[in-house]
Amino acid sequence: MCLSNVYREKVDDSNLLAKNVADIRIEDGKIYFTDIMGIRTTFDGTLQQIDLTENFIIVK
Repeated sequence: MCLSNVYREKVDDSNLLAKNVADIRIEDGKIYFTDIMGIRTTFDGTLQQIDLTENFIIVK
C-alpha cells in the first residue's frame, strides 16, 4: 500500500495538511484527500507534485 503525506508549497512539517492519504479526488477546483482512517481534508488549489517513491504530495 502506498500512503502519502500532503504538504502546502514544500515538504516541511509546518506545511503538513494531511497524513497517510490513500485517496485523492479533484472536483470543481477543490482537491479532496482521504486518509486511511476515512478522514477527509479539502484543499482549494492545484497539485504541484506527487512523489510516490518518497510518499509526498505538494499542493499550491
